[in-house]
Amino acid sequence: MHKMRVLGLAVAGLFAGNAYSVDLLQVYRDAESYDAVLASARYESEANKEQKAQGLSGLLPQIGASAGTHYNNSSRDLPAPAISGRYNSNNWGVQLSQPVFRMANWYQYRQGELAATVAEVQYQSARQDLMLRVATAYFNLLNSQETLASIEAQKTATLQQLELAKKSFEVGTTTITDVHEAQSRYDLAVAQEAASAANVEVARQQLVQLSGKDYGPLAPLRDGVKFQTPQPNDVKEWVHSAEEGNLFAQSARLGYEIADRGVGVARSGHLPTVDAVASYGYNHQGALANLFATEAKSTSGAIGLQVQVPIFAGGYTQSKVRESLALRDKAQSDFDNAKRSAALGAQQAFLGVNAGIAQVAGYEAALVSSRSAVESNKLGYQVGVRINIDVLNAETQFYETYRLLSRARYDTLLAQLKLKNAAGNLAETDLQTINALLDPEAAGRPVTLPDTTPKPVPGSSELAAPPAKSKKK
Repeated sequence: MHKMRVLGLAVAGLFAGNAYSVDLLQVYRDAESYDAVLASARYESEANKEQKAQGLSGLLPQIGASAGTHYNNSSRDLPAPAISGRYNSNNWGVQLSQPVFRMANWYQYRQGELAATVAEVQYQSARQDLMLRVATAYFNLLNSQETLASIEAQKTATLQQLELAKKSFEVGTTTITDVHEAQSRYDLAVAQEAASAANVEVARQQLVQLSGKDYGPLAPLRDGVKFQTPQPNDVKEWVHSAEEGNLFAQSARLGYEIADRGVGVARSGHLPTVDAVASYGYNHQGALANLFATEAKSTSGAIGLQVQVPIFAGGYTQSKVRESLALRDKAQSDFDNAKRSAALGAQQAFLGVNAGIAQVAGYEAALVSSRSAVESNKLGYQVGVRINIDVLNAETQFYETYRLLSRARYDTLLAQLKLKNAAGNLAETDLQTINALLDPEAAGRPVTLPDTTPKPVPGSSELAAPPAKSKKK
């Protein structure tokens, strides 16, 4: 049974003092109420939904009232006698207009209905995008922490090999080349450690930007998780679902319908309009202080139809029709592009899931093999059939394989979410499914990997240096 080396000294230190852990679902729910991008999409959706009410207003009665009062100062010199005086005049009125035939208003109402639907689709798209961004940030942080832990373990193993090479060189059983090779690998590990630590901090800040919280330990993926192939496991069905259900494609399709109604609005500029109108008013005019003017009061009311027929508007209407036709063609092209992009996204995500499953299986097998290679090379080094560079290469391969496996596991999970997003049916239940694959009890627990410390030769209490192959030069 292998002795186990504890990895992730930095990982354990990152969360010192935190007594709780969080999982993917908790981070998403925090991000729902904090993320500025989603909040912006929500307010934009609320604003765009008002276009339906605005379009309906063009089909409903328009009622207005007016009132006025004036102070008048009037004079007249001729014909004689001269007249002058001051008086007040007052008036008020009420007007009602009900569209009877206005095709432009009807098309604008239909545009408002479609715009409200687009607003809802775009908001749902923003929610799906948030799910992907949260999952990406969550898994990037976990992966960066595991990467840092593996680099620290690799640095420790390389340091041990460096010390052994120096000791062997001092007693004349190896050459200075072995020392230089081990020193080079150790220096490289130190540089990688610094870069990896920076990546951990960047990944943490990205999660903070989404959720507004600096979390303690995150629940990692359970050991031995088996990934399921997409259901149905047929790329053509996923492509078809994406073309029909992808939210960007749906929004583009609705955009085309809105543009088509815009053609109707423009062409309506050639048609007459008919309105039912009614009005009622009162007018009072004061009298001048002389014999020739008297006070007047009057009321008036009217009801009827008002018809307006456009004859020529300087070519404006024809220009608007041409503009709207071009915009409709653009919307059709945008829709075609959205469908093709959705289909391509579904294909890529589908292949990403299946390729990821294969990669995980391959890297798991490779990790076992590379672990055995490290042990074999170290044993061979002790008995003189392997040299220092063989051990260093085997250790490098082992830790690189571990990092590739870690990345492949998280990429496969993200590919599953991207596939659902491409089909337009990514939901919180999908996050719950992935959340069930996490292990809250393992949050903050240092990562463990097999010990690759050189084993002593049987019967010896210390590490044995390899037999001399050549004299030190």
